[in-house]
Amino acid sequence: MAELITVKSKEEYKAVIIGVKQRKSIDYSMDELEGLAIARGVTVLEKTVQTVNKINQSTYLGKGKIEELKLMVEALDCNLVIANDELSGIQTRNLEDALKVQVIDRTILILDIFAERATTLEGKLQVELAQLEHRLTRLTGKGIAMSNPGAGIGTRGPGEKKLEVDRRHITKRIYDIKKELKEADKTRRTKRKKAEKAGLPLVSLVGYTNSGKSAIMNRILMMTGKEDKIVFEEDLLFATLDTSKRLIKAKDNRDFLLTDTVGFVSKLPHPLVKAFRATLEEASQSDLILVVVDGASSYQDFHLEVTEEVLRELSLSHKERLTVFNKEDLFKEDLEVKGKDNIAVSARTGFNFDKLLGEITERLYRDELIADLLIPFERGDILSYLMKHNRVMYIKHTEKGTELKVAVKEEEYKKLKEFYR
Repeated sequence: MAELITVKSKEEYKAVIIGVKQRKSIDYSMDELEGLAIARGVTVLEKTVQTVNKINQSTYLGKGKIEELKLMVEALDCNLVIANDELSGIQTRNLEDALKVQVIDRTILILDIFAERATTLEGKLQVELAQLEHRLTRLTGKGIAMSNPGAGIGTRGPGEKKLEVDRRHITKRIYDIKKELKEADKTRRTKRKKAEKAGLPLVSLVGYTNSGKSAIMNRILMMTGKEDKIVFEEDLLFATLDTSKRLIKAKDNRDFLLTDTVGFVSKLPHPLVKAFRATLEEASQSDLILVVVDGASSYQDFHLEVTEEVLRELSLSHKERLTVFNKEDLFKEDLEVKGKDNIAVSARTGFNFDKLLGEITERLYRDELIADLLIPFERGDILSYLMKHNRVMYIKHTEKGTELKVAVKEEEYKKLKEFYR
């Protein structure tokens, strides 16, 4: 099955964003939704919010607000309405029937962005799975959703008469995708075992979307002479979707693998959290997690809350972490970054990156032991491994073999017992 949500290249999408406020302010989530729409190429003409005690289960908005919205849609000549909350199939159908334009919700929009930007086969499969599972629970068979096939963002099924056929096709495709993802998971686990066998620690960058994770990875790559390995970065929500992993050659052979992961966002659709769990499993294997925060944002506390929530959902709260406040060059004067688990940097200027790299390697290698060894000439394989993967502080070739003082992990230290000097 092709992507469920596509955009006609020749059609311009002009939208009104709607939201429901109950108790807490939703200004930020509305602004964020606008940013998501812009990231998808949609022109946002207006935003409107209704304050209610309880969300209408049938129409999302109240009757009066729907009439007001209908006049707004007609006056602005828009062709799309985007809701700040996840809508049920009934709510979507009733809103479309009343407004006579396509209606999508925050989840559909985020899924659409992911569908457009996923580049790896596994990433595309994960997105399609999330789309299909979301769609399956919302097949209603009426309204614009079913009568206007191929209509662009949020495009849905072929018509009410084919509803059951559509349901069967979706169920079959979900089964096939899950089967393909199992195979992809086996391949990933094999690669992970090879990395573990090489003895390289893993560091994962996590955090809110557009906080600068890819920029931080690229700055570290440039610092360590790997400019040709830089990853894509852009000042855009969800610029990075597929996991990128790079070998970082640090000083004194304190090498490590660095992984950049998909960014988090408030109200991240549960199907996406579930679908990308496999990709984010890289973080579960990490020796250290770098939580990246946009230090120049007025909402950094909220971003941290959302990040912590997702980490809890992925059972990663117990992992050792270092919180990296990026964009130091844009910090407000009153922002103070204190504490042994926090550091301020600027990926743009390079500020504090020597300290960051030192902090990373210190945490990764703090349990290493110093081994004073004599390696016989016939055990060149051991000497070669230690020289390649460990921090060598002294080396001298003698008649009996090679004298070596090297930093090793505790398990390596025990295995080298016969070579102690």
